[in-house]
Amino acid sequence: MSSSFFLKKEPKNNKKRKFQGGGGAGAKGKGKDKTNETPAKKRPQKDDEEIASDSEYESGLEGDGAPNLAFSSDEAEEETPQDKRLRLAKQYLEEIEKQEADKAEDRELHDHVAHRLQTEYLDSVGKLRKKIAGSIEGYDAENIIKLKHKKQHLPLCSLALSPDGQYLLSGAKTQYVLKWNLKTLRVEGSFNVQPYNEDKNTDIKRRSHVIALCISSDFRYLALADGGHTIQIWCPKELKHLKTFHGHRDVVTSLVFRRDTHELYSASRDRSVKIWSLDEMAYVESLFGHQAPVTGIDALSRERAVTSGSDCTLRIWKITEESQLIYNGHRDSIEAVKFLNDENFISCGTDGSLGLWNALKKKPLHTSTLVHGTQANGEANWITAISCVVNTDLVASGSCDGYIRLWQCVENYRKLKPLLEIPVNGFVNSLVFNADGTKLYAAVGQEHRWGRWWRLTDAKNHIVVIDLLKASEAAEDAAAASKKTK
Repeated sequence: MSSSFFLKKEPKNNKKRKFQGGGGAGAKGKGKDKTNETPAKKRPQKDDEEIASDSEYESGLEGDGAPNLAFSSDEAEEETPQDKRLRLAKQYLEEIEKQEADKAEDRELHDHVAHRLQTEYLDSVGKLRKKIAGSIEGYDAENIIKLKHKKQHLPLCSLALSPDGQYLLSGAKTQYVLKWNLKTLRVEGSFNVQPYNEDKNTDIKRRSHVIALCISSDFRYLALADGGHTIQIWCPKELKHLKTFHGHRDVVTSLVFRRDTHELYSASRDRSVKIWSLDEMAYVESLFGHQAPVTGIDALSRERAVTSGSDCTLRIWKITEESQLIYNGHRDSIEAVKFLNDENFISCGTDGSLGLWNALKKKPLHTSTLVHGTQANGEANWITAISCVVNTDLVASGSCDGYIRLWQCVENYRKLKPLLEIPVNGFVNSLVFNADGTKLYAAVGQEHRWGRWWRLTDAKNHIVVIDLLKASEAAEDAAAASKKTK
């Protein structure tokens, strides 16, 4: 029942009516005293949880029958915002204590709780720094999982992982998006984006090409770029179409949600960045500055976005300040950019180089060149995809040279150190880590996601799931392998 007060009035059939004089036919029966009759049952209201008794109605009469208005007996004072915050904080602390009670071994429970609170606070403000790359000793080569489906028989282009790591959504050079259940390793659902790819700007019919996917932090919205000027919004739980955004004048290349919000950022070949609010399902504003197509975009919890462009520049957009910072360092088109944390980000380009940046420096802190080798003609292999575990030192890059490479940020995020090579045949068009960096998902295809100018006929169009092993796990696997050989 609502915390606000409500008043109970006397029902009409319980009132006494007085008549002057007597006796016409119209007055028959109207002068009877009905106070001893059972009043008609009061129809329950939407906000009422109990119906008052007859005695309450009778006691509400005073004098000539005017109702005496009284407050409900079970009314309560409205909870203040301070009380609500205190109550929620107590509930949150109780939940953490329950979770950490089973983990407490060497330290006291309150130390666990304090450490957990400090970690979550640093994570929320973008200042958490975890070092997980150094603990990775290898990968489970014998148990690499390959996911393939007939609805995505063409090269895979994009992946999006649910926040809990239970579902993976994949897009390809077909009109279907698949929802994979990572526990059963089966397709739980799919939908066709083709009926919703109509552009208002053109009458040309085209085949859909799911080039980008992103999921909101609460798993409520899925945004996808279908290879045209539009952005489609879907419900990832029920796989229902919710909205189609129109506004870009050229192909949408990249999408990202701001963390813990329903604010969507989109990049396009029309050289603009647009902001959308999914709470209102409306366009917010456009950002201009790039002198060539915008190829990639990323964002964390702050109202800032970082973009890469074919104009060889990176830009950080300070949305509330209505300003932008420009960074130069690559010699050719920059293909993708990712935030490591609020201060550092990485980039890759068609020049085959991988750059490590600090937001306060206009030039890269470190650049690794030709990280995926060269082609037969001496040109560098493009780095087609990069990924990282946010607020950690672990980075992954992919190309068409047959390997996914893992990197570690060392010397306080001033240098990239090669960590591991994982053989994968084909174009690596998208890479996604899970939250703790123990699994890596790769969208692999025979062709680059943007075209068909190069085809690797011996490659397969599928999703590759790789388990990364920490030091203790790698030692156990090595011991098991030695026993098998004996």
